[in-house]
Amino acid sequence: MNTDHIRNFCIIAHIDHGKSTLADRLLQITGTISDRDMVEQVLDTMDLEREKGVTIKASAVRMSYTAKDGGTYELNLIDTPGHVDFNYEVSRALEACEGAILVVDATQGIEAQTLANLYLALESDLEIIPVINKIDLPSAMPDEVAEALESLLGIPAEDIPRISAKEGIHINQVLEAIVNRVPPPKGNENVPLRALIFDSHYDPYKGVVAYIRVVEGHLRNTDSLRLMANNTDVRPVEIGYFAPGMRPVDELDSGDVGYIATGLKTVSECRVGDTITLTASPAAEPLPGYLHPKPMVFAGIYPVEGEDYSNLKDALEKLQLNDASLTFEPEKSQALNFGFRCGFLGLFHMEIIQERLEREYDLDIVVTAPSVEYQVILLDGTQMVVDSPVQLPDESTIAEIREPWMGLDIFSPTEFFGTIMDLANKRRAEFRAQDHPSPNRVHLSFEIPLSELIVDFFDDLKSRTRGYASMDYHFEGYRAGNLVKVEVLVGGEVVDALAAIVHKEDAYHKGQRLVTKLKEIIPRQLFDVAVQASADGRIISRANVKALRKDVLAKCYGGDISRKKKLLEKQKKGKRRMKMVGNVEIPQEAFMAVLRLEEE
Repeated sequence: MNTDHIRNFCIIAHIDHGKSTLADRLLQITGTISDRDMVEQVLDTMDLEREKGVTIKASAVRMSYTAKDGGTYELNLIDTPGHVDFNYEVSRALEACEGAILVVDATQGIEAQTLANLYLALESDLEIIPVINKIDLPSAMPDEVAEALESLLGIPAEDIPRISAKEGIHINQVLEAIVNRVPPPKGNENVPLRALIFDSHYDPYKGVVAYIRVVEGHLRNTDSLRLMANNTDVRPVEIGYFAPGMRPVDELDSGDVGYIATGLKTVSECRVGDTITLTASPAAEPLPGYLHPKPMVFAGIYPVEGEDYSNLKDALEKLQLNDASLTFEPEKSQALNFGFRCGFLGLFHMEIIQERLEREYDLDIVVTAPSVEYQVILLDGTQMVVDSPVQLPDESTIAEIREPWMGLDIFSPTEFFGTIMDLANKRRAEFRAQDHPSPNRVHLSFEIPLSELIVDFFDDLKSRTRGYASMDYHFEGYRAGNLVKVEVLVGGEVVDALAAIVHKEDAYHKGQRLVTKLKEIIPRQLFDVAVQASADGRIISRANVKALRKDVLAKCYGGDISRKKKLLEKQKKGKRRMKMVGNVEIPQEAFMAVLRLEEE
């Protein structure tokens, strides 16, 4: 097709503002999917995506639309992930487009993720089409939201389409805006091929399927291709486009969005952001912006039953086929035996992986409290990276510990200003700036340690603001901090999986709260169990889990006191003997207790 009649666009929005529903309506109105085959969130293929109402994997679909001017246009919708953890994938998907539909909920207004994705889109020089959704709801405020968008983007309020994706109201206005306002692709057909990989998935029959946008040049299904980041040559199994199923074609031209089934065996060989070119006449340089996604949050995953270790390894390998940002390596814990140390993009990414392991692979697993990656500078000047408290060397050899800090943006109604500032102070956040995007909303900017952010911060923020606040964060850099390791001893033995790296000022309080919590959670044994917390080489808190006792005096009806003493003494000796050989089984809740240590 003539590139003048191609439009490549994506939909960006805050979570739950109606992005997937709008995509459904566009597919329905353009006849891409018949009413009979229509399901809600048709581009969200995972059960988890439907349940949580957030797109986890990007997808692409080609639609054909006949506009009011009589021309037939090829519309390529690239659906982007909707969570801050998948920021890099969003940025690559935006690079594959010329325009973006910015969906804003008429009942909520502009929120943190809306702005974060908007700034990414503006950096990619995309044409922004704001759309106000959910106008059918009784609590909708389309006029106020239109004014806020006008002051943000400079687009007149009356020119912003007001739609209801659920009810199908005014969807044609969105399609016309795409045709009239999104520029056609500018790629040159007569230069060496450069195609951007903006996502990929693993297919058991076709290998890795790369989702591509042909930026320049021309691609045939007989061409030998080269992946420029790792210099791998592949012979494509097939090429084609999504409608939304895979439709093979013989060639893809400049400006087209489609896929290449590479036959490769792992997604790590075909990374998001890489450039594909021809082996015979390669491009001089790859497309800009390629990064290796870096894990930010680390946790240990262990099978509840030891014999499930190989099943857990297989499951993680299969998940890694589809998700190259998941990293894992074997780890041994004294308390939990053999398992894996896994790296995730963020806490939401970790939750998704945990749920998929339990559901799709039917595994019973224990997940330790998440930690972040610290830089440790030793007295001899060497630097090491530590992602688990267990790896921290002896305190006497450490010069300083650096922790990752994040830039944090919070959007909220002004009435919750005080409670947000209180939360930020408790979490060691440093205030940077504030502004008011609209009369009754405030935008607060902070710097905060990542270790404080990953532990229930979002839940706490939502509960303090009755669900109205939203947040977005990005990595700023490493800073030296006054940090120590808090260890937990149960029955005199260190439980390495319960160790945590915390700020020195908080060590005593966190140790005390952890011991109190564990005392409630650890089931009573037939002997006394001491639960202790230690930091800086000394015990900072202790509690005893009292022994279960049989009433050995029940059979004594009166009689001599010495007989009762003899029975109690015999019981005491038995308890002492049991304590020497007894093992304490620590339940899963104990590991999660490390997470929930914020004061009530």
